[in-house]
Amino acid sequence: MKNNKFIYLAVLSAVFASCEPEFENSVDANYSAGDADFTTYVSIGNSLTAGYMDGTVYKSGQMNSYPNMLAQQFSLVGGGAFTQPSYEDDVNNLGGLMLGGMQIGTTRLVIDASESRPENITGTPTIEVSDLQTTAYNNAGVPGAKSFHLIAPGYGNVAGVALGQANPYFVRTATTSSATVLGDAMSLNPTFFTNWIGANDVLSYATNGGAQADGMTPAADHNATGNTDPTTYGGNDITNANVFAYAYSTILSTLTANGAKGVVATIPSVTSIPYFTTVPYAPLSPTALGGDANIAQLNAQIYGPLDNIFTAYGEPNRFNLLSTTSANPILIYDADAVDRSAEITGALTPLLGAPTATAFGMVYGKSRQATPLDLIVLPASSVIGTTNAAAPSPAININGVTYPMANKWVLTSTEKARVANATAAYNNTIVALAGMHDLAVADMNALMNQLVSGLQIETGQIYTANYFSGVQTEGQVLFSLDGVHPNARGYAVIANAFINVINAKYHANIPLKYVNDYPGIHIVPSN
Repeated sequence: MKNNKFIYLAVLSAVFASCEPEFENSVDANYSAGDADFTTYVSIGNSLTAGYMDGTVYKSGQMNSYPNMLAQQFSLVGGGAFTQPSYEDDVNNLGGLMLGGMQIGTTRLVIDASESRPENITGTPTIEVSDLQTTAYNNAGVPGAKSFHLIAPGYGNVAGVALGQANPYFVRTATTSSATVLGDAMSLNPTFFTNWIGANDVLSYATNGGAQADGMTPAADHNATGNTDPTTYGGNDITNANVFAYAYSTILSTLTANGAKGVVATIPSVTSIPYFTTVPYAPLSPTALGGDANIAQLNAQIYGPLDNIFTAYGEPNRFNLLSTTSANPILIYDADAVDRSAEITGALTPLLGAPTATAFGMVYGKSRQATPLDLIVLPASSVIGTTNAAAPSPAININGVTYPMANKWVLTSTEKARVANATAAYNNTIVALAGMHDLAVADMNALMNQLVSGLQIETGQIYTANYFSGVQTEGQVLFSLDGVHPNARGYAVIANAFINVINAKYHANIPLKYVNDYPGIHIVPSN
C-alpha cells in the first residue's frame, strides 16, 4: 500500500480572501478554543495525514505533516502533547522501508540540480518494518489505507505484509497484531479529531490507469451491481459506495462516541493533480518521430491501414495519420474499446501474410490514439518512446508510437467517469454523516478546484497545480515530487484550510500557519 501516492493534494483554503488573516507569529494573541476541546487531538487518515511526500515518509518530511502543524496551533489554545510514529531509525533521512533486510519501499524523490529531474535519492533505507513500536500515536495516518482498512483487525500484523494482507506503516506502530487503526487511535481518548480518509478508495485505481477491476463496477460487465465484499478487492480496486458508507459511518460513530468534536475532509478530484496533468496526451513532435520520412513510413505501414480498417467499421477517429507539422497523440490500449482484432487480422492477411496480420490484430485490436479526454499518468513520461520487449515484432515495438501504451499508463475518459462517480458518492456520504454528527467539513474537493486555476493565499502569493518544471517555478509549487502529495508548504496550506473551518464551526480563534516559512521541493547538488 506504500505506493498509493495518494493521495491528492487536496488543498486549499480559498476562504482566505474574505478577511484579514491572523498569522501564527501575530503579536495580538487573543486566541481561543471556542467550543472545542483540544486537550487530546487525534488525526485519522492515510498518507496525506501521515506527512507522506516525495514518494515516501521520511524523518524531516514527517515533521511537516499537517496534523503536526495543527497540533502546534492547538497548543496555543489548550492543546496537549501530540505524538507521531517515530522515524528516528531513518538515520540518513532517505525514507523507504526494509522488511527483514529486504528493501520494500523506495527512497524519497529529489531534484538533481545537474539534471533537473526527479529521481530517488541514492542510498539504502534504514527503516526496518519489523522493529515494532507497539504504540498508539496521535497521528494515526497510515499511507495506503482505505476507509475499511481503518476498522480491519490484522492490518498491522507483520506476518501479513509479505502476503499483501497488512500495511507495513501500520505494522510499525500497531499495539498488537490484531489491533485496528481506529481502535489504537481511540485508546488515546481523543477530545478532538480530524478525519481525512477515502482518497485511496479511488485514487489507487486512477494512479494505475484503471488497470484493475473495481468494487464499484466489476470488470466483467461494468454493471452497477458492484462488489460489496472488500475482502475480495485487489489493491487498486475502487471501493463500493456502500462499503465506504458503512466504514465511514463506523469511524465517525466511534470517534464521536465520547463527545469529541472534529473536522472531516472531502476527497479531492484526483484528475486535477499533477500526477495526471503533467504529461500531455500528444507529446510526439515530428522531430521526436524522426522527421517527415519516418512519419511517412509509419503512416504507410501502420497508421494508414489501421485508419482504413477502423473507419470501415464505423470508428473513423480511433486512428488518424500522423502529422508532419504538429505534435501527435500517443497510441494507447483502451480496455473499453471495441475489440477489432479479428477484423484487423482478416483485412491485413492478404497484404502481410497470416503471421504478421495476426500480430497486428493482437497488438492493435483494442488500441486507439489518445484524445484530450485521456489522462497520461506521470510515470509514463519515462516509458513513451522506449522499446517494448513484449512486442511480437521489432517493427511495432516502440511504446506509444508503434506499440500501444499499456492500460496502467493512461486513465481513459471512461475510467475517469468511474473515478468521478465514486468520488461524488463518497463525498455525499462524508457531508451527510458530518451533518448527522454536527461536525465541521473541510471541503478539500472545492478548494482543489481553486488550485487548478490559481490560488492566492494570505500573503498574496499565487500557487497553481503545475508540477515542478524547473527552478523558475519552484516558489509556486505546493506538490511534492511524486505529483500527488503536498510538499511541506502545501501541507501548511492544508493546515490553514482546517483551521479556517474549525474557527468558523467552533467559534474558535486559532492563528494560521505562515505558508512561506515552509520549504517547497528538495534540490540536491548531485545524487
